Parts: sequence; C-alpha cells; structure tokens
Amino acid sequence: MEKKPERLQKLISRCGGASRRKAEGLILEGRVKVNGATAKLGDSAILGRDAVTLDGELLHAPREKLYIALNKPRGYVTTLHDELGRRCVPGLLGDIEGRVYPVGRLDRESEGLLLLTDDGDFANAISHPKNHIAKIYRISVRPAVTEQQLAKMEAGIVLDGRLTAPAKAKVIGGEEGRSVIELTIYEGRNREIRRMCESLGLEVARLCRVGVGNLKLGGLKPGEHRELEPHEVSSLLKAAGLHPSSEKADKPRRAGGARNG
Repeated sequence: MEKKPERLQKLISRCGGASRRKAEGLILEGRVKVNGATAKLGDSAILGRDAVTLDGELLHAPREKLYIALNKPRGYVTTLHDELGRRCVPGLLGDIEGRVYPVGRLDRESEGLLLLTDDGDFANAISHPKNHIAKIYRISVRPAVTEQQLAKMEAGIVLDGRLTAPAKAKVIGGEEGRSVIELTIYEGRNREIRRMCESLGLEVARLCRVGVGNLKLGGLKPGEHRELEPHEVSSLLKAAGLHPSSEKADKPRRAGGARNG
C-alpha cells in the first residue's frame, strides 16, 4: 500500500524530534527542511521517500516495537541478570536484536507462557492488576483435590491478610492421589498459586501457564519463542480495556518465527 504524506509536525513528533506543538515552532524558525528546501507550516512529506532534516540531522522512522511469546522451561529465572549465576530467560532469545523485558514473572520452577516486550505501555497494561487480564494455569497437585478445595480457590484465600481475587478452577485430569487443575486468576501476587495450594494442603508438582487473555501457549516447545501477530497484540490491549492505535496494533517489529533457545 502506498504511503500517504503526513503533516511535518506530526512526522517530527512520531520520530521523537519534538511534540507536535514544539514541531510547529521549529518549522516556523526555519530549522526543518524537506529535500534540502526550508519547510513551511502546513507542508507534508513521506518519511523514507523524502529527506526530512531537523537542524541538519536526517529524521528516521522510530523502531517498531517487539512483542514475544516464550515457553519458559523450568530452571530459568524471569530476570535479565542474576547475581547468583542462575539461568535467565534472555539466554533463550539469542536471535532477538535489542533488549526486551519480561511482562510479569514466572518463578524458577514454573514454566509456560511468558510475554516479553520493549513496549513499556504494553507491559504495564497487561501486568497491572486493575486491568484483570486472565492468566490461565495448568497445575498438577497432590493429593487429589476436593470440591471444597476448588470452591475455596474460586471464592478466594487469605494471603498476607487479604483475600485473593475470585478465580475459576476445574479438574481436567489426574489419577488416584493426584489432580490436574485448570486455574484462571486475574491478579498476580508473588507465588500466588503455590501459596494458595499450600494453604489448602496441596503440594504443587507442576505449574504451567498456558494462556494470557486470549493468547494461548499453543505448540511452542519449552525454550521456543515467537513474535506475536498484530491481531494478538491488539487482542491483549483490548482485553486490558485499551484501544490500540493502528500503528501499535498493525506494525510490530518482525523478528522471525519460533526458535529454540
């Protein structure tokens, strides 16, 4: 699709040169040129086709944001660096250029879907408790869970003096002495699920996050990652009650398909 010209003050703002209002002043001061000619207020240009300069410096399109889904294996900590020398999730992202940050956490012995991004607004929207983004877990517990214990998980359990938010819990498998539970929570306290189970006398043998909002872990193998599709980014932002701009929703930075860490 052919790009359309945009007003210079909008273009300058998008490139991080100044706010739109300040950009108007820069144009009026004669500090902006398009293809070597001093620009006037009201002029338009197409970035990439036209050479737009501010004080002689060529303006470039901002780098597009990156949104990654990783299947975190057990044994990795959800930090960029670890002073104890433990394995960190960035070690699984060898082909990613630039730095991305985890959205929320999975503890060292937990596994499954972990989002990473260089978009701070996106990370805050997904992780902030007030937005009530569903996080879905598959948990293997011992002994077998009872209906009463499931009901307590759903109603809330007192941790640190306050009740956990209402949740959804159901048994999806198991055998004698063991149950596999699908648990959906809408907040993210520290080690919340393990502490909930512990308070009910349940031992967690395995804990795997299988979904965040409408996004599912899918066929990603442990240690693999992939970039989110534009519609997946949009869906997560909408689930957080935001209305993503077309630029954020339709232009994530491309980083290739699934990779082994």
